[in-house]
Amino acid sequence: MRVLITGIGGFAGSHLADLLVADDDCEILGVIRPGGSRANIAHHGDRLELIEADLTDERAVCRMLAQAQPERIYHLAAQASVAASWADPAGTLQANTLPQLYLLSAMSELCPQARVLVVGSADEYGRVPSDALPITESCALQPTNPYALSKVNQDLMAGMFCYSHRLHIVRVRPFNHIGPRQRPGFVVPDFSRQVALIEAGLQPPLLKVGNLAARRDFCDVRDVVRAYRLALEEGEKGAVYNICLGTSVPIQALLDRLLALVQVEIQVERDPDRMRPSDQPNVVGSAALLNYVTGWRPMVPLAQSLEDTLAYWRARVAARGDAA
Repeated sequence: MRVLITGIGGFAGSHLADLLVADDDCEILGVIRPGGSRANIAHHGDRLELIEADLTDERAVCRMLAQAQPERIYHLAAQASVAASWADPAGTLQANTLPQLYLLSAMSELCPQARVLVVGSADEYGRVPSDALPITESCALQPTNPYALSKVNQDLMAGMFCYSHRLHIVRVRPFNHIGPRQRPGFVVPDFSRQVALIEAGLQPPLLKVGNLAARRDFCDVRDVVRAYRLALEEGEKGAVYNICLGTSVPIQALLDRLLALVQVEIQVERDPDRMRPSDQPNVVGSAALLNYVTGWRPMVPLAQSLEDTLAYWRARVAARGDAA
């Protein structure tokens, strides 16, 4: 089976490649932007066929699909930073909306029998009252930042193409996911990178943080990509599935667990620049529908996710110093 992954060089994309490469029945093709990093997938060598393509170029997308002729498409490529979306709202909307429009349009002409997974975000739900938790797929979409708005656009567009062009599209809304290879700008890799730099003597023993009171529903990226595969293979055409643990953890608790793995004294300081313009106090979801349809359950404990992420950043700092 020919499987195409957009954003294969990224955080979730590289872990999805790790999962699928173990299946001898999968011929994996990955889309990388011209000049994009291949560091996260270099360990696979020639097991992956990589295609360089600018997904904001409609003709490039058509050429890429004509070459790939996939039977399964995992559309993971996106601008995924909320902070970056505030800095460039228009750029975020363009980066996340146009590639999917071009991809689904070309798919309807070139490979209409393929199945495609469209990755949304729990951010689409916006501020949900505490008495309406946990968040289910039927909750209203009320985006509160430009990134979330771009994901709502993708979500609704996928539904439109599913019904108007009869494409086999499955949508997922993952909640916070963590693990090795996630870049700074997200809470766990940001903490882990700072800790690794402090341990190496490359940063003063002062860890800068944002809002530690916020509670979030964290799931390991390796569990998330298993959910992606199960949703696409066993989920219903046109359906939407949450991907989450089902419990929320305070950011403070994550930090405490991470610092418990460290042998040096580290002071913590709140940094106003790390605070978001709109931040929901508590986010917790329900993956009951995904579990019912596919049997998916998260398997990687939070402690393992934190240990593996810190180990990843320790290795990066050892190899690259403060350029990590």
